[in-house]
Amino acid sequence: MTIHWDGDAPIYIQLYEQIIKRILDGNIKEGEALPSVRKVAAEYRLNPITISKAYQMLQDEDYVEKQRGKGLFVKTGAAHILLEKEREYFLSTEWPQILQKISRLKLSVSELSQSSKESQ
Repeated sequence: MTIHWDGDAPIYIQLYEQIIKRILDGNIKEGEALPSVRKVAAEYRLNPITISKAYQMLQDEDYVEKQRGKGLFVKTGAAHILLEKEREYFLSTEWPQILQKISRLKLSVSELSQSSKESQ
């Protein structure tokens, strides 16, 4: 996993978002263990407290669960909950902004469709 840290947001938030993305993309599956705090800290040269904060956020939001002596595991149903949450956010926040920009630029459906085909 290659991560490029953005200077605008705290690293623990970015790490949290990366883990969410990896769960949604199927790179981390339900029931699978997250890498240990030590492993992630060593791999990315981060303070273990930073990793622990990101992991704690995942626990607080009930996407992962701690199994005593084993570590943190992605909970069953977490991917579905995350997908619904991401869809809701996209439709309520991002999509209206995209529609406004499409309208402002006077783009037609055929232009958008053509652009979409060219980028594939």
